[in-house]
Amino acid sequence: MNSAAFLTQLTPGSDAGHPAWLQALRRAAFQWVTEQGFPTVKDEAWKHTRVAPILEIPFQAVETDASRDLSAVNIERLAGNYGGVRLVFVNGYFAAELSALEGLPHGVKVCPFAALLNADNGVLESLFAHAFRSRPQAFTALNTAFAEDGALVQIPAHTTLDAPIHLVFLSTSDATPRVTHPRVLVQMGAGSRATLVQSHVGSGNEVYLSNAVSEVLLDADATLEHYTVQNESTAAFHVALLSVRQARGSHFIAHSLALGSKLARQELRVVLEGPGARVALNGLYLPRGQQHLDNQTTIEHQAPSCTSRERYKGVIDDHGHGIFDGRIIVRPGAMKTDASQTNKNLLLSTSAQVNSQPRLEIFADDVKCAHGAAVGQLDEQAIFYLRSRGIPLAAARSLLTFAFVSEMLELIELEPLREHVQRLVTAQLRGREVVA
Repeated sequence: MNSAAFLTQLTPGSDAGHPAWLQALRRAAFQWVTEQGFPTVKDEAWKHTRVAPILEIPFQAVETDASRDLSAVNIERLAGNYGGVRLVFVNGYFAAELSALEGLPHGVKVCPFAALLNADNGVLESLFAHAFRSRPQAFTALNTAFAEDGALVQIPAHTTLDAPIHLVFLSTSDATPRVTHPRVLVQMGAGSRATLVQSHVGSGNEVYLSNAVSEVLLDADATLEHYTVQNESTAAFHVALLSVRQARGSHFIAHSLALGSKLARQELRVVLEGPGARVALNGLYLPRGQQHLDNQTTIEHQAPSCTSRERYKGVIDDHGHGIFDGRIIVRPGAMKTDASQTNKNLLLSTSAQVNSQPRLEIFADDVKCAHGAAVGQLDEQAIFYLRSRGIPLAAARSLLTFAFVSEMLELIELEPLREHVQRLVTAQLRGREVVA
Protein backbone atom coordinates (compact mmCIF):
# COMPACT_ATOMS: atom_id res chain seq x y z
CA MET A 1 0.00 0.00 0.00
CA ASN A 2 1.37 3.44 -0.91
CA SER A 3 0.88 6.70 0.97
CA ALA A 4 -2.05 7.77 -1.23
CA ALA A 5 -3.93 4.54 -0.48
CA PHE A 6 -3.08 4.87 3.21
CA LEU A 7 -4.51 8.41 3.33
CA THR A 8 -7.64 7.44 1.40
CA GLN A 9 -8.72 5.30 4.35
CA LEU A 10 -8.24 8.26 6.69
CA THR A 11 -10.16 10.93 4.76
CA PRO A 12 -11.53 13.43 7.31
CA GLY A 13 -15.23 13.32 8.06
CA SER A 14 -17.54 16.24 8.62
CA ASP A 15 -16.20 18.98 10.91
CA ALA A 16 -19.26 21.20 10.79
CA GLY A 17 -19.36 21.40 14.58
CA HIS A 18 -15.83 22.80 14.86
CA PRO A 19 -14.98 26.52 15.02
CA ALA A 20 -13.77 28.15 11.82
CA TRP A 21 -10.09 28.26 12.84
CA LEU A 22 -10.08 24.53 13.63
CA GLN A 23 -11.80 23.60 10.37
CA ALA A 24 -9.21 25.61 8.43
CA LEU A 25 -6.32 24.12 10.39
CA ARG A 26 -7.51 20.54 9.88
CA ARG A 27 -7.95 21.07 6.15
CA ALA A 28 -4.49 22.64 5.87
CA ALA A 29 -2.86 19.81 7.83
CA PHE A 30 -4.48 17.05 5.77
CA GLN A 31 -3.70 18.87 2.52
CA TRP A 32 -0.06 19.22 3.58
CA VAL A 33 0.44 15.50 4.16
CA THR A 34 -1.51 14.67 0.99
CA GLU A 35 0.82 16.87 -1.08
CA GLN A 36 4.11 16.22 0.74
CA GLY A 37 3.62 12.56 1.59
CA PHE A 38 5.48 10.59 4.25
CA PRO A 39 9.21 10.72 5.00
CA THR A 40 11.59 8.24 3.42
CA VAL A 41 15.09 7.06 4.31
CA LYS A 42 16.35 9.88 2.08
CA ASP A 43 15.21 12.33 4.76
CA GLU A 44 18.09 12.86 7.18
CA ALA A 45 15.92 12.63 10.31
CA TRP A 46 14.33 9.37 9.10
CA LYS A 47 17.30 7.63 7.51
CA HIS A 48 17.27 4.79 10.07
CA THR A 49 13.48 4.37 10.31
CA ARG A 50 11.32 3.17 7.43
CA VAL A 51 7.64 4.13 7.60
CA ALA A 52 6.70 1.61 4.90
CA PRO A 53 5.65 -1.03 7.48
CA ILE A 54 3.09 1.48 8.79
CA LEU A 55 1.77 2.43 5.36
CA GLU A 56 1.31 -1.22 4.40
CA ILE A 57 -1.38 -1.77 7.06
CA PRO A 58 -5.03 -0.76 6.36
CA PHE A 59 -5.62 1.19 9.58
CA GLN A 60 -9.19 2.27 10.31
CA ALA A 61 -10.78 4.91 12.51
CA VAL A 62 -11.13 4.06 16.20
CA GLU A 63 -14.20 2.87 18.07
CA THR A 64 -15.39 5.28 20.77
CA ASP A 65 -16.91 2.59 23.00
CA ALA A 66 -13.77 0.49 23.45
CA SER A 67 -13.60 1.20 27.20
CA ARG A 68 -16.69 -0.81 28.06
CA ASP A 69 -14.74 -3.99 28.87
CA LEU A 70 -12.00 -2.27 30.86
CA SER A 71 -11.69 -1.55 34.57
CA ALA A 72 -9.58 0.69 36.78
CA VAL A 73 -7.70 -2.43 37.87
CA ASN A 74 -6.70 -3.10 34.25
CA ILE A 75 -5.48 0.47 33.89
CA GLU A 76 -3.42 0.36 37.08
CA ARG A 77 -1.77 -2.92 36.14
CA LEU A 78 -0.78 -1.54 32.76
CA ALA A 79 0.07 2.05 33.68
CA GLY A 80 0.49 2.17 37.48
CA ASN A 81 -1.18 4.26 40.17
CA TYR A 82 0.68 7.33 41.40
CA GLY A 83 -1.83 8.82 43.78
CA GLY A 84 -2.86 11.99 41.97
CA VAL A 85 -5.35 13.01 39.33
CA ARG A 86 -5.67 10.51 36.46
CA LEU A 87 -7.21 11.01 33.03
CA VAL A 88 -7.65 7.89 30.91
CA PHE A 89 -8.13 7.94 27.16
CA VAL A 90 -9.06 4.77 25.30
CA ASN A 91 -8.28 4.90 21.59
CA GLY A 92 -7.96 8.66 21.85
CA TYR A 93 -11.28 9.29 23.61
CA PHE A 94 -11.79 10.25 27.25
CA ALA A 95 -13.07 7.45 29.50
CA ALA A 96 -14.65 9.15 32.52
CA GLU A 97 -15.45 5.87 34.30
CA LEU A 98 -11.74 4.95 34.36
CA SER A 99 -10.49 8.38 35.42
CA ALA A 100 -10.06 10.12 38.79
CA LEU A 101 -10.41 13.92 38.76
CA GLU A 102 -10.78 14.76 42.44
CA GLY A 103 -8.30 16.74 44.52
CA LEU A 104 -7.14 19.49 42.19
CA PRO A 105 -6.21 22.84 43.76
CA HIS A 106 -8.39 25.83 42.97
CA GLY A 107 -7.75 27.27 39.53
CA VAL A 108 -5.97 24.22 38.14
CA LYS A 109 -7.58 22.76 35.04
CA VAL A 110 -6.93 19.14 34.05
CA CYS A 111 -9.62 17.92 31.71
CA PRO A 112 -10.44 16.43 28.31
CA PHE A 113 -10.50 19.22 25.76
CA ALA A 114 -12.94 17.91 23.11
CA ALA A 115 -15.84 20.08 24.21
CA LEU A 116 -13.57 23.06 24.93
CA LEU A 117 -11.92 22.78 21.53
CA ASN A 118 -15.18 22.65 19.63
CA ALA A 119 -16.52 25.72 21.42
CA ASP A 120 -13.25 27.65 21.44
CA ASN A 121 -13.13 31.12 19.90
CA GLY A 122 -9.42 30.96 19.19
CA VAL A 123 -7.87 30.92 22.69
CA LEU A 124 -6.46 27.41 22.15
CA GLU A 125 -5.53 27.93 18.52
CA SER A 126 -1.89 28.97 19.00
CA LEU A 127 -1.17 26.03 21.31
CA PHE A 128 -3.04 23.42 19.26
CA ALA A 129 -1.58 24.57 15.95
CA HIS A 130 2.03 25.27 16.93
CA ALA A 131 3.54 21.82 16.37
CA PHE A 132 2.22 21.62 12.82
CA ARG A 133 2.80 25.24 11.82
CA SER A 134 6.30 25.59 13.29
CA ARG A 135 7.77 22.48 11.65
CA PRO A 136 5.37 20.53 9.40
CA GLN A 137 5.80 16.77 9.37
CA ALA A 138 3.53 14.00 8.09
CA PHE A 139 2.54 12.38 11.38
CA THR A 140 2.15 15.70 13.20
CA ALA A 141 -0.08 16.85 10.36
CA LEU A 142 -2.20 13.68 10.67
CA ASN A 143 -2.61 14.24 14.40
CA THR A 144 -3.62 17.85 13.80
CA ALA A 145 -6.15 16.76 11.18
CA PHE A 146 -7.73 13.93 13.17
CA ALA A 147 -7.26 14.44 16.94
CA GLU A 148 -10.75 14.80 18.40
CA ASP A 149 -9.96 14.59 22.10
CA GLY A 150 -7.05 14.78 24.48
CA ALA A 151 -5.83 16.26 27.74
CA LEU A 152 -5.68 19.96 28.57
CA VAL A 153 -3.50 20.89 31.56
CA GLN A 154 -3.50 24.52 32.68
CA ILE A 155 -1.73 25.48 35.91
CA PRO A 156 -2.05 29.09 37.14
CA ALA A 157 0.92 31.22 38.07
CA HIS A 158 2.65 30.50 41.40
CA THR A 159 0.73 27.25 41.93
CA THR A 160 2.48 24.08 43.13
CA LEU A 161 0.96 20.63 42.69
CA ASP A 162 2.20 18.16 45.29
CA ALA A 163 0.63 15.10 43.63
CA PRO A 164 1.43 14.08 40.04
CA ILE A 165 -0.94 14.35 37.09
CA HIS A 166 -1.23 11.03 35.25
CA LEU A 167 -2.40 10.86 31.64
CA VAL A 168 -3.03 7.34 30.37
CA PHE A 169 -3.44 6.64 26.65
CA LEU A 170 -4.55 3.06 26.12
CA SER A 171 -4.86 1.65 22.63
CA THR A 172 -6.93 -1.41 21.86
CA SER A 173 -7.74 -3.15 18.61
CA ASP A 174 -9.58 -6.15 17.22
CA ALA A 175 -9.42 -7.92 13.89
CA THR A 176 -9.32 -4.47 12.27
CA PRO A 177 -6.11 -2.47 12.90
CA ARG A 178 -6.92 0.91 14.46
CA VAL A 179 -5.16 4.28 14.45
CA THR A 180 -5.38 6.74 17.34
CA HIS A 181 -4.21 10.34 17.65
CA PRO A 182 -3.53 11.17 21.33
CA ARG A 183 -3.11 14.89 22.01
CA VAL A 184 -1.84 16.77 25.10
CA LEU A 185 -1.77 20.53 25.66
CA VAL A 186 0.07 21.85 28.74
CA GLN A 187 0.32 25.47 29.90
CA MET A 188 2.39 26.24 33.00
CA GLY A 189 1.92 29.68 34.53
CA ALA A 190 4.81 31.78 35.82
CA GLY A 191 6.47 30.25 38.89
CA SER A 192 4.24 27.14 38.88
CA ARG A 193 5.51 23.63 39.63
CA ALA A 194 4.10 20.23 38.67
CA THR A 195 4.87 16.61 37.80
CA LEU A 196 3.22 15.03 34.76
CA VAL A 197 3.28 11.35 33.74
CA GLN A 198 2.21 10.23 30.26
CA SER A 199 1.67 6.50 29.83
CA HIS A 200 1.17 5.08 26.34
CA VAL A 201 0.17 1.46 26.79
CA GLY A 202 -1.43 -1.50 25.08
CA SER A 203 -1.91 -5.16 25.88
CA GLY A 204 -1.27 -8.45 24.15
CA ASN A 205 -0.10 -8.52 20.56
CA GLU A 206 -2.65 -6.16 19.03
CA VAL A 207 -1.78 -4.28 15.85
CA TYR A 208 -2.52 -0.55 15.94
CA LEU A 209 -0.90 2.83 15.35
CA SER A 210 -0.63 5.40 18.13
CA ASN A 211 0.26 8.80 16.66
CA ALA A 212 0.76 11.17 19.60
CA VAL A 213 1.52 14.90 19.84
CA SER A 214 2.15 16.82 23.08
CA GLU A 215 2.67 20.58 23.39
CA VAL A 216 4.18 22.11 26.54
CA LEU A 217 4.49 25.83 27.20
CA LEU A 218 6.41 26.99 30.30
CA ASP A 219 6.12 30.61 31.42
CA ALA A 220 8.86 32.38 33.36
CA ASP A 221 10.32 30.39 36.28
CA ALA A 222 7.87 27.51 35.84
CA THR A 223 9.10 23.96 36.57
CA LEU A 224 7.74 20.77 35.05
CA GLU A 225 9.03 17.25 35.62
CA HIS A 226 7.69 15.17 32.74
CA TYR A 227 7.73 11.38 32.39
CA THR A 228 6.87 9.41 29.25
CA VAL A 229 6.42 5.65 29.56
CA GLN A 230 5.97 3.95 26.18
CA ASN A 231 4.89 0.36 26.70
CA GLU A 232 2.67 -0.30 23.70
CA SER A 233 1.80 -3.72 22.31
CA THR A 234 4.84 -5.42 20.81
CA ALA A 235 2.97 -5.66 17.48
CA ALA A 236 1.99 -1.98 17.47
CA PHE A 237 3.46 1.17 15.97
CA HIS A 238 4.08 4.32 18.00
CA VAL A 239 5.03 7.73 16.60
CA ALA A 240 5.23 10.61 19.06
CA LEU A 241 6.25 14.24 19.24
CA LEU A 242 6.82 16.20 22.44
CA SER A 243 7.32 19.91 21.72
CA VAL A 244 8.43 22.21 24.57
CA ARG A 245 8.90 25.98 24.70
CA GLN A 246 10.56 27.58 27.71
CA ALA A 247 10.49 31.17 28.91
CA ARG A 248 13.00 32.99 31.14
CA GLY A 249 14.24 30.98 34.13
CA SER A 250 11.97 27.98 33.50
CA HIS A 251 13.07 24.42 34.19
CA PHE A 252 11.99 21.33 32.25
CA ILE A 253 13.06 17.81 33.25
CA ALA A 254 12.08 14.95 30.93
CA HIS A 255 12.37 11.21 31.49
CA SER A 256 11.67 8.97 28.50
CA LEU A 257 11.31 5.19 28.76
CA ALA A 258 10.83 3.18 25.56
CA LEU A 259 9.93 -0.48 26.02
CA GLY A 260 7.08 -1.53 23.76
CA SER A 261 6.06 -1.35 20.10
CA LYS A 262 7.26 -3.20 17.05
CA LEU A 263 8.40 0.15 15.70
CA ALA A 264 8.50 3.36 17.72
CA ARG A 265 9.82 6.82 16.99
CA GLN A 266 9.84 9.37 19.80
CA GLU A 267 10.80 12.91 18.89
CA LEU A 268 11.51 15.55 21.53
CA ARG A 269 11.99 19.22 20.63
CA VAL A 270 12.91 21.80 23.26
CA VAL A 271 13.32 25.50 22.50
CA LEU A 272 14.94 27.64 25.19
CA GLU A 273 13.38 31.00 24.35
CA GLY A 274 14.18 32.95 27.52
CA PRO A 275 17.48 33.71 29.30
CA GLY A 276 18.44 31.38 32.13
CA ALA A 277 16.14 28.54 31.09
CA ARG A 278 17.26 25.01 31.99
CA VAL A 279 16.45 21.61 30.52
CA ALA A 280 17.46 18.04 31.40
CA LEU A 281 16.58 15.14 29.10
CA ASN A 282 16.97 11.58 30.35
CA GLY A 283 16.13 8.54 28.27
CA LEU A 284 16.25 4.75 28.38
CA TYR A 285 15.37 2.42 25.49
CA LEU A 286 15.42 -1.38 25.55
CA PRO A 287 14.70 -2.96 22.14
CA ARG A 288 14.75 -6.74 21.91
CA GLY A 289 13.40 -9.36 19.52
CA GLN A 290 12.71 -7.50 16.28
CA GLN A 291 11.91 -4.18 17.95
CA HIS A 292 12.95 -0.88 16.37
CA LEU A 293 13.11 2.05 18.83
CA ASP A 294 14.13 5.46 17.46
CA ASN A 295 14.89 8.44 19.71
CA GLN A 296 15.18 11.89 18.12
CA THR A 297 15.99 14.90 20.30
CA THR A 298 16.61 18.57 19.53
CA ILE A 299 17.54 21.22 22.09
CA GLU A 300 17.61 24.71 20.62
CA HIS A 301 19.36 27.43 22.61
CA GLN A 302 17.90 30.74 21.45
CA ALA A 303 18.65 32.87 24.52
CA PRO A 304 21.80 33.54 26.55
CA SER A 305 22.82 31.85 29.81
CA CYS A 306 20.74 28.71 29.29
CA THR A 307 21.74 25.21 30.43
CA SER A 308 20.97 21.82 28.90
CA ARG A 309 21.89 18.33 30.05
CA GLU A 310 21.10 15.17 28.13
CA ARG A 311 21.68 11.53 29.08
CA TYR A 312 20.33 8.61 27.06
CA LYS A 313 21.11 4.93 27.47
CA GLY A 314 20.17 1.95 25.35
CA VAL A 315 20.28 -1.80 25.95
CA ILE A 316 19.79 -3.74 22.71
CA ASP A 317 19.26 -7.50 22.60
CA ASP A 318 18.42 -10.19 20.01
CA HIS A 319 17.80 -8.54 16.62
CA GLY A 320 16.68 -5.26 18.21
CA HIS A 321 17.60 -1.92 16.69
CA GLY A 322 18.15 1.16 18.84
CA ILE A 323 18.65 4.70 17.54
CA PHE A 324 19.72 7.90 19.22
CA ASP A 325 19.94 11.06 17.14
CA GLY A 326 20.46 14.11 19.32
CA ARG A 327 21.01 17.71 18.23
CA ILE A 328 22.03 20.67 20.34
CA ILE A 329 21.76 23.94 18.42
CA VAL A 330 23.23 27.16 19.80
CA ARG A 331 21.78 30.10 17.89
CA PRO A 332 23.57 33.43 17.33
CA GLY A 333 23.27 35.55 20.45
CA ALA A 334 22.93 32.58 22.83
CA MET A 335 26.13 33.41 24.71
CA LYS A 336 27.01 31.72 28.00
CA THR A 337 25.32 28.52 26.84
CA ASP A 338 26.26 25.47 28.93
CA ALA A 339 25.31 22.23 27.18
CA SER A 340 26.32 18.59 27.42
CA GLN A 341 25.04 15.43 25.75
CA THR A 342 25.88 11.77 26.38
CA ASN A 343 24.63 8.58 24.79
CA LYS A 344 25.77 5.12 25.93
CA ASN A 345 24.67 1.80 24.46
CA LEU A 346 25.06 -1.81 25.55
CA LEU A 347 24.78 -4.59 22.96
CA LEU A 348 23.77 -7.97 24.41
CA SER A 349 23.92 -10.03 21.21
CA THR A 350 25.97 -10.16 18.03
CA SER A 351 22.86 -9.37 15.96
CA ALA A 352 21.84 -6.30 17.98
CA GLN A 353 22.21 -2.97 16.18
CA VAL A 354 22.50 0.62 17.32
CA ASN A 355 22.97 3.95 15.54
CA SER A 356 24.19 6.82 17.71
CA GLN A 357 24.62 10.35 16.42
CA PRO A 358 25.10 13.10 19.01
CA ARG A 359 25.52 16.49 17.33
CA LEU A 360 26.49 20.05 18.24
CA GLU A 361 25.69 23.00 15.99
CA ILE A 362 27.20 26.15 17.48
CA PHE A 363 26.65 29.62 16.03
CA ALA A 364 27.64 31.74 19.05
CA ASP A 365 30.80 32.59 20.97
CA ASP A 366 31.54 32.20 24.67
CA VAL A 367 29.82 28.85 25.13
CA LYS A 368 30.65 25.59 26.90
CA CYS A 369 29.43 22.54 24.99
CA ALA A 370 30.37 18.86 25.00
CA HIS A 371 28.98 15.63 23.61
CA GLY A 372 29.92 11.98 23.38
CA ALA A 373 28.72 8.48 22.55
CA ALA A 374 29.81 4.97 23.45
CA VAL A 375 28.79 1.52 22.22
CA GLY A 376 30.03 -1.65 23.85
CA GLN A 377 29.34 -5.08 25.29
CA LEU A 378 29.38 -6.47 28.80
CA ASP A 379 32.80 -6.45 30.44
CA GLU A 380 34.17 -9.99 30.24
CA GLN A 381 36.48 -9.40 33.21
CA ALA A 382 33.52 -8.31 35.33
CA ILE A 383 31.61 -11.42 34.25
CA PHE A 384 34.60 -13.60 35.12
CA TYR A 385 34.89 -11.92 38.55
CA LEU A 386 31.22 -12.61 39.36
CA ARG A 387 31.40 -16.20 38.11
CA SER A 388 34.53 -16.84 40.17
CA ARG A 389 32.39 -16.10 43.21
CA GLY A 390 29.78 -18.69 42.35
CA ILE A 391 27.33 -16.57 40.37
CA PRO A 392 25.97 -18.37 37.26
CA LEU A 393 26.66 -16.82 33.87
CA ALA A 394 23.08 -15.73 33.19
CA ALA A 395 22.78 -14.12 36.61
CA ALA A 396 26.14 -12.35 36.20
CA ARG A 397 25.07 -10.91 32.84
CA SER A 398 21.75 -9.83 34.32
CA LEU A 399 23.43 -8.08 37.26
CA LEU A 400 25.80 -6.13 35.04
CA THR A 401 23.03 -5.16 32.63
CA PHE A 402 20.79 -3.91 35.41
CA ALA A 403 23.71 -1.96 36.89
CA PHE A 404 24.06 -0.23 33.50
CA VAL A 405 20.41 0.91 33.44
CA SER A 406 20.08 1.64 37.17
CA GLU A 407 21.57 5.12 36.74
CA MET A 408 18.54 6.13 34.68
CA LEU A 409 16.07 4.54 37.08
CA GLU A 410 17.57 6.37 40.03
CA LEU A 411 16.79 9.68 38.32
CA ILE A 412 13.05 9.00 38.68
CA GLU A 413 12.09 10.93 41.80
CA LEU A 414 8.45 9.80 41.91
CA GLU A 415 8.83 6.63 44.00
CA PRO A 416 5.74 4.65 42.90
CA LEU A 417 6.61 5.39 39.28
CA ARG A 418 10.21 4.33 39.83
CA GLU A 419 9.00 1.02 41.30
CA HIS A 420 6.59 0.47 38.40
CA VAL A 421 9.27 1.27 35.80
CA GLN A 422 11.78 -0.98 37.55
CA ARG A 423 9.33 -3.91 37.27
CA LEU A 424 8.80 -3.19 33.57
CA VAL A 425 12.53 -2.91 32.91
CA THR A 426 13.29 -6.10 34.82
CA ALA A 427 10.65 -7.98 32.84
CA GLN A 428 11.97 -6.56 29.58
CA LEU A 429 15.53 -7.58 30.33
CA ARG A 430 14.33 -11.08 31.17
CA GLY A 431 12.42 -11.29 27.90
CA ARG A 432 8.95 -11.33 29.41
CA GLU A 433 5.94 -9.09 28.93
CA VAL A 434 3.83 -7.50 31.66
CA VAL A 435 0.18 -7.97 30.70
CA ALA A 436 -3.10 -6.99 32.28
